[in-house]
Amino acid sequence: MFTLYHSYWSRATRMLAFLHEADIRDQVKLVHVDIRRNDGSGRHDPANPHPEGKVPVLDHDGTVITETAAIMLYLADLFPDAGLAPAIGDRARGPFLSWLNWYSAQMEPAYVVMVSGVNHEVFQTTFRGVPEVEKRLIDTFADGRPFLMGDQFTAADLLIQSPYKWFEDAAPDDANVRAWIDRINARPSYAWAAEVDLRHAPKAA
Repeated sequence: MFTLYHSYWSRATRMLAFLHEADIRDQVKLVHVDIRRNDGSGRHDPANPHPEGKVPVLDHDGTVITETAAIMLYLADLFPDAGLAPAIGDRARGPFLSWLNWYSAQMEPAYVVMVSGVNHEVFQTTFRGVPEVEKRLIDTFADGRPFLMGDQFTAADLLIQSPYKWFEDAAPDDANVRAWIDRINARPSYAWAAEVDLRHAPKAA
């Protein structure tokens, strides 16, 4: 049995979209939990098995997997017919894994630093910054490819496009990259994820 712990309008939203893309919504139990948010709202939810109280978290028959990239890769390998990851042994697997790890190690830290206003030479030499992130995406899509891996849509597209759902103005000023962002946003999987989020989000007064 699979259980996904999520919270509305969070990093777990892209994981909901993944479930739709993989066509495994009927195989995964969804459990909504509270989380601490940047505006000071929320709390640590004792029902959340994540060690730091974050989301998403996947529980597979008692085995707990945390961090979006790891969960996506885990499920993509368990459900290969969905085509969301190149198979082990496929040479495309290397670039795919590079994208997943680049997001966690470079892209997300760069935007967190940008939003927080923190700046330090050690960070810049270790992780680089937003200009380097933008250049990599612009260079990747310069050939007009529809997705990061070329013609194949993968979990990497869901993961790496996701920050621009929340920070649209931070997207690179490049027609090809913005077309890719719009292409991912328009997928039915994100519409379904938004519906799930709305069911748990605070109701307008």
